Amino acid sequence: MESSQQLAKRFRELFLNGTWIANTNYQELLSDINWQQATQKIGSLNTIAVLTFHIKYYVEGVLQVFEGGDLNIKDKYSFDAPEIKSEADWSSLKNNLLKHAETSATHIEAMSEKQLKSVFVDKKYGSYRRNIEGLIEHSYYHFGQMSLIKKMVNDIK
Repeated sequence: MESSQQLAKRFRELFLNGTWIANTNYQELLSDINWQQATQKIGSLNTIAVLTFHIKYYVEGVLQVFEGGDLNIKDKYSFDAPEIKSEADWSSLKNNLLKHAETSATHIEAMSEKQLKSVFVDKKYGSYRRNIEGLIEHSYYHFGQMSLIKKMVNDIK
């Protein structure tokens, strides 16, 4: 299997259909969380909705580059989630994350080895491969947080 296909497979496993690393994925983890649970505050922790927005923000930002655009995301805005006031708001946030994750995986799959090794926007960011792997690792980090927060929220019932 080519490198780009392996990376795309890892990306899909994390977001859409895998169980290899965490025995679940974003789609499954978020599927049975309602908007009240997603916005339930636990101490000083971020909510599931805020973490979902945070990851969506980065997936969308990197996807924009994959599609030939500029890198416009800034860390300081990555937690500026809109307020979730309904199930429709929550569904929209989840669906956008998953839709952009699939589109990103499709782009990753089509990348040549040369593109994976090439500079991602600016030399200081490293290669496309480094940024894809970084996005996967960053997403797993927050996935773990979300899994724990989900257990805490469910204990409140």
